[in-house]
Amino acid sequence: MAPAAPVADAGTAPEAAAENGGSPGVQSVDRAATVLQILAREGLAGVSEIAAEMGIHKSTASRLLGALVSRELVQQDHERGKYQLGFGILRLAAAIPGRLNLVQEAGPYLRELAASARETVNLAVLRSGYAVNVDQARGPSTLGTQDWVGSLTPLHATASGKVLLAALTADERGALLGGTRLPRFTSRTLTTRARLEDELLEVAHAGSATAREEYEIGLVSLAVPVRDHRGVVIAGISVSGPEFRFDPSAPEVLAALQDAGLEVSRRMGYSPA
Repeated sequence: MAPAAPVADAGTAPEAAAENGGSPGVQSVDRAATVLQILAREGLAGVSEIAAEMGIHKSTASRLLGALVSRELVQQDHERGKYQLGFGILRLAAAIPGRLNLVQEAGPYLRELAASARETVNLAVLRSGYAVNVDQARGPSTLGTQDWVGSLTPLHATASGKVLLAALTADERGALLGGTRLPRFTSRTLTTRARLEDELLEVAHAGSATAREEYEIGLVSLAVPVRDHRGVVIAGISVSGPEFRFDPSAPEVLAALQDAGLEVSRRMGYSPA
């Protein structure tokens, strides 16, 4: 009688690995990524903690950490015996921003927001003392809309401009805005630095800004910031429309705009945590 075939170890057989998320190699990559996510969240974690959270043996967790340490993606705090993210992560992260295109990453979210809000959505950045609109998505209505792409709009009289200003220091704002008097565009334009500074404090606290007929009569807008991987405000996303039709104080509009701003920020490498 032929000897019975050996029974494969369920934990190492290719079939078992496939059932648990693919080939052994894919599973190892998935586990390594999970280790990095745990360390990013916790800051410091030991082998036992990582193994317990992942539901794997300590020896497996130790091998994963050893492989990551060899690539400098993880380093060990020898005094505590725990692990943390290493400088290799910074090298990888530093290569990302130069390859991220703000307009390209934001485009789908601008179009989605324009469709849901049914108004014009703009993406603006700070350039040469102005809020420069670099992309736009229009809602279904053509009434009261115009092409703002490429337009240089005043920082103190637009919602996006206020969001960009609120992210600067008082000295930086002073260098951009100059003296205490600001240009007037309508009867509602804030023309004194003191009043503007008071409003910018509210903008920084609320995380959003409004402009009600401050640049053009009949035009109102609401804006939120876009942040990069460092948490720095790099742009503003605004929804604008005619005063008789668009209400920037509507909670659902603010919620949708905040969601869009956060998603674009995440695409640019920002982590709320």
